[in-house]
Amino acid sequence: MNPEHSLKDFMSACQARAEAALDARLPVTAKIPERLHRAMRYSTLGGGKRLRPLLTYATGHALGLPMDILDGPACAVEFTHVYSLIHDDLPAMDDDDLRRGKPTCHKAFDEAMAILAGDGLQTLAFHVLACDPTIRVPAENRIKMIEALATASGSCGMVGGQAIDLDSVGKALDLPGLEAMHIRKTGALIRASVRLAALSSPGLEKQTSDKLDHYAKCIGLAFQIQDDILDEEGDTQTLGKTQGKDRDNNKPTYPSLLGLSGAKDKAADLHEQALDSLTGFGDEADYLRKISLFIVQRKS
Repeated sequence: MNPEHSLKDFMSACQARAEAALDARLPVTAKIPERLHRAMRYSTLGGGKRLRPLLTYATGHALGLPMDILDGPACAVEFTHVYSLIHDDLPAMDDDDLRRGKPTCHKAFDEAMAILAGDGLQTLAFHVLACDPTIRVPAENRIKMIEALATASGSCGMVGGQAIDLDSVGKALDLPGLEAMHIRKTGALIRASVRLAALSSPGLEKQTSDKLDHYAKCIGLAFQIQDDILDEEGDTQTLGKTQGKDRDNNKPTYPSLLGLSGAKDKAADLHEQALDSLTGFGDEADYLRKISLFIVQRKS
């Protein structure tokens, strides 16, 4: 797609592509165990911004890669993301009833099935990276993809960030502590979305890869800050999840530390840093630039 096209058109095309790719890689509901597969498909399909696949596709576009070789990595990060949402919504975690505008997995099925659906999606993500025939890279790059997603997902990444988040309820985190938590909880998988696309380009120069990683680090933190702002300013219907949940649970957030105005300034600064990271890229990186702006301006 030509970068002169609007981000809205590109997002729509990527969302449709990701939906089809996810559908093709999920187990069919007729396959045993049917209820587990229904739960996996219920939580994955038919909703969400698909930001992480969007970033994989947009990074690939910036590197001149064909879309079809990015389907596997895009699905792997989205399967991981959805598994994390299922588990985050459980009563033992955030105890939420609404996700993407519909009942959470444990409400639509039950808690045990929701846990298993998350487990199934997590392992499916790694199966895709290990075996998907559309990932046409040397074995060394495929292994690096698996390593990147494992690091982003584990105790030093997303899961570790969630553990810190749970331990921080009702406690006074300072700004460095809050950033350290969200670099793991939200930012790590966003960085992996970009990293997997970079690894789909064998021989990519380290300097280029590092620029893309810094871009992803900036937008990952900006995304969480905007989430915190929306938790204060948004409404449940628009957000597709319960508004005010973090405040009600006495969780540390950027607005609670910086105030709403300060949080907005911080997000805007990260957006500028993200744009600076793309210096040296031409028009082919315009979708990445537009995604960064979208992240700090979004309403859901």
